[in-house]
Amino acid sequence: MINLTSFMTSSSKTAATSGSPMPIMTPGLHYVNQRPLDKDYPEGTAQLIVGMGCFWGAERRFWTQDNVWVTAVGYAGGEPLNPSYDAVCTGTTGHAEVVHIVYKDNRDSLQNLLKVFWESHDPTQGMRQGNDIGSQYRSVLYASNTKQLDSILQSKDNYQAALGAASKADITTEIKLLSDLPHHQQADFFYAEEYHQQYLAKNPNGYCGLKGTGVSCSF
Repeated sequence: MINLTSFMTSSSKTAATSGSPMPIMTPGLHYVNQRPLDKDYPEGTAQLIVGMGCFWGAERRFWTQDNVWVTAVGYAGGEPLNPSYDAVCTGTTGHAEVVHIVYKDNRDSLQNLLKVFWESHDPTQGMRQGNDIGSQYRSVLYASNTKQLDSILQSKDNYQAALGAASKADITTEIKLLSDLPHHQQADFFYAEEYHQQYLAKNPNGYCGLKGTGVSCSF
């Protein structure tokens, strides 16, 4: 497991205390499916937050999945409220670039999302993802409740066994309950600027640095 505190210098910890008292965007409609990003979620849905490096390509992997209602990109896991993209890119906020996923709440849907998560990036790289280097690009899974967390931890054990059999390194993914994040009472997830939302649908030739390990995840 990566240690975010030790990664940050004393000066960066000071920088991480700043933020904005107001959200940096008012969430609107999903560019692809035209569903509201932040409200009117149907009954029987659940929420999961994942980080896999740059959030542009990561979001596209999930909005195409069956049983996903809506996705959005943003920041989570760090200190400042309502951080901007520029602030997060300094690597000093403690926030990761993440995808907020609202999906049909059943075991098969969650397992499919976790399979996509593990197979679509390299969860062994610590504070980076390929050439994208910094704490903002770390691998994360933030669970909404303990039942979801138990499923996540079981999937991690399964995937670690598969990685070990392929002579790959240990998983460094940060796994936490949303209630354990610094600003749980205010927000678990801070929406990124509007131009980042569904970026690769708006810019089909845009950057996507996702690259998996080549090891399959099974349950």
